Amino acid sequence: MTLNPQDFLGQWQVSRVIEDALTYKTATFSGRAEISDQGDCWLYAEAGHLQMQGAKPMVAERRYLWRAQECSVDIFFEDGRFFHRLELQATTQAAHWCDPDQYDVAYDFSDWPRWRSTWFVAGPKKKYVLKTQYSLAQ
Repeated sequence: MTLNPQDFLGQWQVSRVIEDALTYKTATFSGRAEISDQGDCWLYAEAGHLQMQGAKPMVAERRYLWRAQECSVDIFFEDGRFFHRLELQATTQAAHWCDPDQYDVAYDFSDWPRWRSTWFVAGPKKKYVLKTQYSLAQ
């Protein structure tokens, strides 16, 4: 399987489950993400509804900057700080240290154009897993 960075451009349906191992609570997110060409980089813009257990639903948004390479994408926070590198393989992993927390991600593109990311987050005050599924928006 060979992915081209251009394959990510467009709109994606996003479904996420967040499992908190410290509180034993689960949250869900449902929304859309658009990856658009901004000239010198791509903008990943996600918006939807977050439902946390025991709380009212709320609007949630996030943005990242993507810089495509031939076989990878460097992902940055919106303020320009480096986040991690996404290698364009059927499955791949990456990590990000944000003192004092460790963020590890596993990507799975084997069912393209459906794909998944699973984040494992651990630190002194957090321990959770974010499982996200992406599919082409209709």
